[in-house]
Amino acid sequence: MPKTSVDVRGTSILINGEPVYAEIEGSNPDAHGLLMNARFIQGIFDDRALPHRFSRFGYGDWDPEANTDRLIAALPEWYRYGLRAFTVGLQGGGPVYTIDDWSTIDNNPYGNDGKSFNAAYAGRLDRLIRACDEIGMVVIVSYLYASQGPRLRDGRAVRNAVIGASRFLREGGYTNVIVEVANEYNLNGFAIHPIIQSAEGISTLIDLARQESGLLVGSSGTGNFANREVAEASDIILIHGNGAFRQEYYNLVKKVQSWDLNKPIVCNEDSPRVSQLKVAYQTKTSWGYYNNPTKQDPPADWSVTPGQDTFFARRMAEGIGIDLPPLPKEEHYYFQGFTPHIELDGKRWLHVAALYPEKVDYVEYYCNGQFVDRAYDEPFYIDYLTTWIQGPVYPKPGDRWLARVVQSDGEEIELVRDA
Repeated sequence: MPKTSVDVRGTSILINGEPVYAEIEGSNPDAHGLLMNARFIQGIFDDRALPHRFSRFGYGDWDPEANTDRLIAALPEWYRYGLRAFTVGLQGGGPVYTIDDWSTIDNNPYGNDGKSFNAAYAGRLDRLIRACDEIGMVVIVSYLYASQGPRLRDGRAVRNAVIGASRFLREGGYTNVIVEVANEYNLNGFAIHPIIQSAEGISTLIDLARQESGLLVGSSGTGNFANREVAEASDIILIHGNGAFRQEYYNLVKKVQSWDLNKPIVCNEDSPRVSQLKVAYQTKTSWGYYNNPTKQDPPADWSVTPGQDTFFARRMAEGIGIDLPPLPKEEHYYFQGFTPHIELDGKRWLHVAALYPEKVDYVEYYCNGQFVDRAYDEPFYIDYLTTWIQGPVYPKPGDRWLARVVQSDGEEIELVRDA
């Protein structure tokens, strides 16, 4: 028998019939009913086209089963910090930093006509959902991803895929699952399937998924976007905050709340911008952490890694009211990107992670004493492209890197790392 169930009551999300986090003694009442989550989209990932290219980052030969097992092993630690859900994709996500053409990846459990569902994917998904059920977590299962769209031949195949995945979930008897029909349904990559890309079409697929699965269903749009028709069709309104700064993200939430639909609003993908949590807690909406380097380029490091992951985990716990030992002031900043597994072909992705980025005025970067770049906005990337992605740098052995953090109060902190 399942141990964990998810449901909604108005704008609150319930686990086992009670608002999420209400079971934690001394927790913040304003956090009750929220579902803080992360994007672990590659949790059942495989690549049947060129799997050997993912034999990297010190993990040996690519093994999709081991990838899922490592995620399962990491979940209790995330749970202790307050994470109660994560999104996993049946068609995965884009390895943003290391693969340029995502269409070369064959990460697709569906047959070309949408009628079959790969047994290996089904086994990994079952194992992951049941592990979450054991510890009290929710899995947001995302069915469709734009770069894999061409692997379904037409609209009927899309419908078949939605029906097949939904029936798999129903037959599995899972009660701790929320369905996301498509990851960012309005992306240009879905143009070949109007039934996904249009608000009318995706609303129909939401209805179909609900009918066939018996679960809570929604679908996300692109960053800082929401559509009322899709929100009305959804049980949970899924939004993305990619590319949005705090004011923009707040405006998005305020727009959706103005529709007065009395449904939970769950952001299930944003960025490493942990200051967005402040908006989430103040608006009583749920937020989704998204860290590309460690969590979306397979094989992922699913643990709570030093720096960005740890700071998100602590800020999440702080907002919920989970007691943690205080972090020494000298550990409030971390010069990210020097660990061996976050390197490919000489490329690294360096930036300063901050426990309280709101305190930072700007960050300057130097290599061997020479100025490299300046970052004014969280997450303080070198070669800042948007809130969730940066350009690479090419440190050479022996290089000395310095990050000078200038706080708004005038205090300066210097972080030095050797390549």
